[in-house]
Amino acid sequence: MTSIDKNPVAPRVIVREAAAPRPRWQVWLIRPEVVTLLLLVIAAIVATRLSPFFADLGFILESSTYYIEFAIVALVLTIVIISGEIDLSPAAQMALSACLFGTAFKAGAPIPVAMGVSLLSGLVMGAFNGFFVTVLRLPSIIVTIGTLILYRGLAQVLAGDKSISGFPGWFVGIDYRMVGIVPVPVLVFIAASILLGLFLGITIYGRQIYQIGTSEIAAIHAGIRVRRIKMGLFIASGLTSSIAGLMVASRLGSVRYDLATGGELTMVLIVMLGGTYIFGGRGSILGTFLAAWLLVIIATGMTVANIAINAQLTIMGLLLIVSIIATNAIYARSQR
Repeated sequence: MTSIDKNPVAPRVIVREAAAPRPRWQVWLIRPEVVTLLLLVIAAIVATRLSPFFADLGFILESSTYYIEFAIVALVLTIVIISGEIDLSPAAQMALSACLFGTAFKAGAPIPVAMGVSLLSGLVMGAFNGFFVTVLRLPSIIVTIGTLILYRGLAQVLAGDKSISGFPGWFVGIDYRMVGIVPVPVLVFIAASILLGLFLGITIYGRQIYQIGTSEIAAIHAGIRVRRIKMGLFIASGLTSSIAGLMVASRLGSVRYDLATGGELTMVLIVMLGGTYIFGGRGSILGTFLAAWLLVIIATGMTVANIAINAQLTIMGLLLIVSIIATNAIYARSQR
């Protein structure tokens, strides 16, 4: 007879101790905004050693006016990327809206009317991008690369190879209009940062945008109107780009079809340096705000150091790659 073991060995149960929670300072230290802030402090120290002008707040504020239009658009681009999409056409939208403004003025329209034409064109261009992305369900990166080329080409058709100028004195020179020592464009950037930061941080729409970027399918099942929100973001991107185009036209006193050429790199770089996750769902306006000032110091420092433009573009490209890798690594570490 076969014997049966009446006392089988009980299976072993391995109990793992729960990992101790991290100290709060470690949690804050790995936040992308904190990393951006640390880089900003380091860049400021290095720049001050490079030139004593960087110790003058007025010099930094004045230097920022060359990049502030891109920074303003980057604020809205941050929200677009958090939603899981991307828009690579704002710089071309800036050029086309500015050329429409110049063309309308040249045709005899008053400045307010020409500005209205420019702003309306921004709304139309944003809605055009949003239609292909939200209605036709095409990838936003492909759509906006195509419209980038389209808008830049239309700007060249309108303006040709010549610049359009002759605007009245009250319109020209927005970067020379000050409130204290702060240029008006910088005040616009600060005000936009505060408003968009509050919108993204405390409103229901801001929470929904994060949810859409984290999981669009889950957002749809939760009853969030994903298409409407994304369409609104692309329209906001177009409108902001047209405002930025008018600001550039005022700063330069003229418009050309190649206005803001290469601005796509600058805008995306600001957003990535600010810690926004390229695949959506994470990011903040605060990070973009800090990254804009970091870029101002880096770019101005390279100019002061007489670094060639081609080399500056190379450095910017490397910064973009490093920022994307670093952001991915930070979020991966925070998940662990």
